[in-house]
Amino acid sequence: MLAASSILLITMGARQSLGLFVSPLEEATGMGIVAISFAMAVGQFVWGAVQPIFGAVADRFGPGRVLVAGALMLAAGSALTSIASSEWLLVLILGVLHAAGAGAGSFSILIGATAQRLPEEKRAFASGFINAGGSLGQFIFAPLNQFIISTFGWVAALYAMAVAALATIPLSRPLTAHRPGTPAGNAPGVVAGIPTLTDQLRIAARDRSYWCLHAGFFTCGFHIAFLVTHLPGEVNLCSLPASVAAGSLAIIGLANIAGSLTAGALGNTFRMKWLLFWIYFSRAAAIAIYLAAPKTALTFYVFAAALGFTWLATVPPTAGLVGKLFGVRYLATLFGLTLLSHQIGGFFGAWLGGIALVRFGDFGWMWYADIVLALGAALINLPIRERRVLRLAPQGA
Repeated sequence: MLAASSILLITMGARQSLGLFVSPLEEATGMGIVAISFAMAVGQFVWGAVQPIFGAVADRFGPGRVLVAGALMLAAGSALTSIASSEWLLVLILGVLHAAGAGAGSFSILIGATAQRLPEEKRAFASGFINAGGSLGQFIFAPLNQFIISTFGWVAALYAMAVAALATIPLSRPLTAHRPGTPAGNAPGVVAGIPTLTDQLRIAARDRSYWCLHAGFFTCGFHIAFLVTHLPGEVNLCSLPASVAAGSLAIIGLANIAGSLTAGALGNTFRMKWLLFWIYFSRAAAIAIYLAAPKTALTFYVFAAALGFTWLATVPPTAGLVGKLFGVRYLATLFGLTLLSHQIGGFFGAWLGGIALVRFGDFGWMWYADIVLALGAALINLPIRERRVLRLAPQGA
């Protein structure tokens, strides 16, 4: 748990503070906000798209080689972003290489590897504990990167992130001590035995509850990507200093440590679909209150704390429900697919935010969309059936 949490601290910290580089990149390269937003939107999608792929590799061969490859890609993507001189080069480096590296050291691989080494009653808390590491990374990296950018320049900040990425290689060793080459004893059982990955994917594809999780997680990705990418721009529109944006991102990370641990602990007591309902509903309420409040530094800090408590608190109950429905044998793959839906939402959140700013001069319509999507996500989780899916579907069905 400590090793996985520490790796996520670095990979999420590097990824969730990228919004601080939007303005320096625009000034240094002359690329417009839409072009940079598009590159980051591609990164949101790639980060999600690689997780079921890397998850399948980790389920088959163990997480070690995936984590090492991710560290190298993340370090290279961070360092090479400084030489991106065109929109398409930025997309390739920041949107593909950097994002793929962060995805290889993220939730699905880390939670999947840890869950296979823990008894069922500890998995929900473990997911929250690992998730809290990612939130702590945001709390540390946002002000640290802002300090380095202000003091030494944005290129130096990118190099610092590259060095930090390489530190995940030795941290991955505890997760590779016992390669999960055979199904765990508490993996999902069926009449004829343990299903193959193909069988398990077919079972999941026909399960309504699994698709409800996808729909809710899409909204979660939309919220997070929009805020991570464009909160500094929102702060600037309110004529507040950049330190308010960095401070807000740090507060979001700090608040989500408490939110993640709380969600993980409550997942052992309460039905996880109701946790997801209240998380999404509270987001809609927080955004509505923010829109009605005066735009001061204190407003941003309070809003960051309220939203941060639910920020990635959706991860423990979502991963927990996937494990509850299908077991942990292929958790990295199945949870990775929900993260793909999360990041499809993230693509639209990052990209449409830039378009909204250019078209309307502010982010007003994005905030309204956030509220509507959050309410929809709260409701879509209610039909979920929290019971394990045991039987294989007939081959010809």
